[in-house]
Amino acid sequence: MPHAPVPPKNRDNARSMRKAMTEAELKFWNAARAHRLMGLGFRRQVPIAGYIVDFVCPVHRLIVEIDGSQHGDDRAQVSDAVRTRRLEADGWTVVRFWNDNVLKDIDGVCSHILAVIEERSPGAFCRTPGG
Repeated sequence: MPHAPVPPKNRDNARSMRKAMTEAELKFWNAARAHRLMGLGFRRQVPIAGYIVDFVCPVHRLIVEIDGSQHGDDRAQVSDAVRTRRLEADGWTVVRFWNDNVLKDIDGVCSHILAVIEERSPGAFCRTPGG
């Protein structure tokens, strides 16, 4: 599916963010990169719909956001809700995790992501036809 052109500023910001990931983002990336998570392909710090999302699995149209404490205040929550609605209107599913959840329970985070994909695409992880 073709995507809208990405302004150079957004592309530069995404590139900078890839070089300066938080500890939680790095932990998730190490669990998901190179198809380590059930063979799923993830990309990091990707410009989509005018935003830069933390992680995306394009095949399943899934966005994973890993939020720090700055996302806990009222203004940020409203902004995050607007962002999520916009992305979902474009057919993406957005899942959010707190940094603390990723750092303390990466297996649980990964299991939740797999469950979301399986719910949206039953049989997504079947390795044999009909099984």
